[in-house]
Parts: sequence; C-alpha cells; structure tokens
Amino acid sequence: MAWILIILLILLGGLIAPFGDLLGTKIGKSRFSILKLRPKKTATIITVLTGGFISSMSIGLLSLLSEDIRQRLSVDIPVLQKTLDESKKALLPLQEEREKLEDKILQKEKELNQLKNNINEFRRGNVVIKRGQTLFIAEINSNLNRKSDLAKIYDTADKYVQKIVIPSKKKIANILLWKPSDISAIETVIGKGGNWILVIKSVTNVLKGENYVFVAPQLLENKLIFRKGEVITTAFWEKSNLNYKVINSKINTLISQTRNISKLKGSIVNEITTRGDFMKQLSDSLKSNQKLKFQLEVVSLRDSKIAEPIIVELNIKKLEP
Repeated sequence: MAWILIILLILLGGLIAPFGDLLGTKIGKSRFSILKLRPKKTATIITVLTGGFISSMSIGLLSLLSEDIRQRLSVDIPVLQKTLDESKKALLPLQEEREKLEDKILQKEKELNQLKNNINEFRRGNVVIKRGQTLFIAEINSNLNRKSDLAKIYDTADKYVQKIVIPSKKKIANILLWKPSDISAIETVIGKGGNWILVIKSVTNVLKGENYVFVAPQLLENKLIFRKGEVITTAFWEKSNLNYKVINSKINTLISQTRNISKLKGSIVNEITTRGDFMKQLSDSLKSNQKLKFQLEVVSLRDSKIAEPIIVELNIKKLEP
C-alpha cells in the first residue's frame, strides 16, 4: 500500500507541476494582472498557489487512500499537545531548582566578596576589631531600671570600644551603631524580669581610626553552669599505662571535655582555669600505693554562671582492685 501511495504522489506531482509552469507562462505572456500587480509578479503568485494546490492534493489523496494517515492527522496533534503540556509541567521543578541554585550562587558570591573585602581591610590598615568579636559583656538583674541603667551600660560599652578604635581622640559620641529594633527587643525582654547577660558583638571588621562600629547584641539568661564541688567529668587510669606523655594527654582530654560540657550548658567563657599541683599529687599517690587503678575527677571550685570564670581542680582517687 505504501509503495502505491508513493507512486501516485510522484505521478500527481509530475502532472500538476508542468500545468503550474504552463499556467504561469501563459499569464506572463498575456500580461494578466491581479490587484494592479505587475504581470511578472502575478505569474509568480499563480505559480506559488499552484505549488500549494499540489501539496493540498497530495495530503488529500493520502488521507483518502490511507486510514493510518487519517488517524495520525486526527490523533497525533492532540497527543503532541498533551506531550507538550506534560513536558512543561516536568520543567517546572527543574526551573525551581535552577532558581534555588542561582540563589545559592549569589549567596556564595556575596560571601566571597565579603571575604575579599576583609582581606583588603587587613592589607590596607590595622584591624583592631574582628567581625563577630565580643566587645562588651554586662550583667543585668531584675532590679534594673530599664531606661536609665541600660543607657549607662550602652554608654560604658561605647567608651570602652572607643578606646580600642580611636585611642588618640578624647571623645567621640556614639561610636557604636545599633539597630533600633535590637534595643527595643532588649527592653521588652528585660521588662519581664529575671537575670540576664548582655553580650555586644561586632558585625564587621573595624580598622583603627574608624568613627563607627556596627554591633549586634545578644541577650542570654544568666543561669548557673556548675555548682561548687560538682564533679564535671571523670576518667579511669591504670598504673601500668601511666607515663608523662599519657598523663598529659589524658589531662588535656579531660579539660577539653569540661570546656565542651560548659559550652553545651550555655557558658560564654572559653578558658578553663585549673588550681592545685595535680602532677605532684599524682606522683605522691603512685609512690604510696600499689593499686593498679585510679579515677581522676574534674571538680568545680565555685558556682559559675554563663559569663563567670570556670575554675576547677583535678582530684585523684584510688580504686580497689
């Protein structure tokens, strides 16, 4: 069937094409004109219309002789439209993912630009305050007069930072720049009562001699981290493993664990202070005892709140075999 259709199309094209050419020639010679066009252009239009007629006849003939082609003409277009619609829907998640990726790229570019700016600041001047550095810490209790006492704290912090940034000038008013919303939030929280710690941090790197320092406050509940006499962490040792290198490593591990525990509880203090001569205590204990196992305890020597120093001692206990 397919070969018959092909042969018919060839014959049809072969019969109609000379007819179109002959028709165009006749019209050109007769100087016939359509819509006041020149005869040559009129002949060209007639030839084009004849070609369109050939195509229409071909499609019509195929449709009449082939049921498969009729079905395709009536079915394929809706199918193609449906496929196109589905493709558009499938592209939507990809477009959203692309937008998210572009947002991430923009964010990374901003971070990179900020890093470049920080590097340039280090290169061109003396950085006296780093971004995120804690500038001032103040304790605020429930008896605080919100307006006047907070104003005193802000003024004290301002003068302290001023001495760091502009030590040569006697007075610069309001070197610290706050967001008004931050100050309002502090007053609202403090107004509810309780004990708090106000931590003021720098938002950007600051060069020596600059006139302003952008800051961000952080209000923390002034809760108890360790009580006096509290055992913070422990470790078990065997006498056979005790040498200076092992002892030093275990002590550093215990102090590191103590620091991590304090951070998890909310302490803003970075250092752990030890008291007593633990090495002498350990040496005396090893000389006077033949026990094989010992327990080392890190004990708090005072009540410590979130902004107060953490002072500990290391106690060694003998364990029965």
